[in-house]
Amino acid sequence: MSKQIPRVMGGFQSGHGLTPGRLAELACLLEVTASKPGNVHRFADLPGLRFTDFVLSAAAIAEPLDQERAQGVGAMVHAAIIATRRVVSTNTNLGMVLLLAPLAQVAEGVDLAAGVEAVLAATTVADASLVYQAIRLAQPGGMGEVPEQDLGSEPTLTLRAVMSLAAERDLVARQYQNGFHEVLCEGLPALRESLHDGQALETAIVAAYLHLLAKHPDSLITRKHGPDVSNEVSRRAAGIHAAGWPVREQAREICDDFDRWLRQPANRYNPGTTADLVTASVCAGLMDQSIRLPLH
Repeated sequence: MSKQIPRVMGGFQSGHGLTPGRLAELACLLEVTASKPGNVHRFADLPGLRFTDFVLSAAAIAEPLDQERAQGVGAMVHAAIIATRRVVSTNTNLGMVLLLAPLAQVAEGVDLAAGVEAVLAATTVADASLVYQAIRLAQPGGMGEVPEQDLGSEPTLTLRAVMSLAAERDLVARQYQNGFHEVLCEGLPALRESLHDGQALETAIVAAYLHLLAKHPDSLITRKHGPDVSNEVSRRAAGIHAAGWPVREQAREICDDFDRWLRQPANRYNPGTTADLVTASVCAGLMDQSIRLPLH
């Protein structure tokens, strides 16, 4: 169980009356609805991954995330993946759940950054064991083998420690090492800035996605296609921002071309890890009411 976290005003505020698990569900739905280049959304599927799969997965995780909060991050991740596999037959949300569970552990009224840091510092070897079980159940592609704390064996370090071992090669794991820096200090501010500029929520979600993708080569693409490809994807994403997206028509056309390039049958470069970070950024925005409910 996570240790008691001091309350700091200005953090998670549940004025909307929704539980952390329900906010996580909404974050998943909002993320998959937004038309992000190269990802599944309501107007586009990918081979073996459909919009419906992500909707079902979002609905599956709310209850286990809430019910297992007292047992810690590992139990939350494990229960959420079990619930997901009851409704879909493929890995839709492992990365999302790994990020949403620590956020859902933060108590109301606690600063999100401080709260997440305390949650991560309190993870245990038992948490790591349950997460290993969840990963094996989800069966993500391209994981490979590593010399230390491999998924084929039982962990002997805390969840934060084993995730830190993968921080250089995986953006989701890196959040466990650095206290969700890319989520809270990059994705969430990009989301807020777009909303402050008067953009629609969907546009703000895509803006956060492009911002993160431009700064950080996507881990899923790197695993499947190598660093040269993931760096090229990031370079093209940065060019969209530089061209003036979403205001300038030319930049919107470049973004559409980028989407088509990512989806070419010869490519199928899906920035799935970036989407996971965006989902966590949206959840953080719901928690601190940067995204206000009810939506208007």
